[in-house]
Amino acid sequence: MRNTKLSLILIATVAILNACASSNSGSVYSREETRRIQTVRMGIVESVRQVKIEGTKSPVGTVGGAAVGGIAGSTLGSGRGSTLGAVVGAIAGGLAGSAIEEGVTRKDGLEITVKLDNGTMLAVVQEADEKFAPGERVRLLEDRGTTRVTH
Repeated sequence: MRNTKLSLILIATVAILNACASSNSGSVYSREETRRIQTVRMGIVESVRQVKIEGTKSPVGTVGGAAVGGIAGSTLGSGRGSTLGAVVGAIAGGLAGSAIEEGVTRKDGLEITVKLDNGTMLAVVQEADEKFAPGERVRLLEDRGTTRVTH
């Protein structure tokens, strides 16, 4: 019964982490980014390199892991042993939860180097949810510090 509860807590924590992950896709806009003017520049893809976009590091993974670890640790021994197990379990669970959160929310990305029509070279990193190839004509959309490469 106790293992079932721990499994459910862990599954819920991972689900919450996935829901909290924001997108760095060139095709995803936040609510605040809608209905705003963007500057459009045209260019040719010079190179494309696969990269990793690190995952989020919020307190959610740490707290969730600490809760699961504390509950699991408290099942060890009795009296002071149970208390010590809960403390050690919470610390270990917090560290593990933080690492799990970062791993679950990590994404594949692309570093896209574009030569603009005016000769300027720019590189943009975004999620690898679209394919780009050297020699391809693309648009760079810019708005308040956010730049995305699109077809």
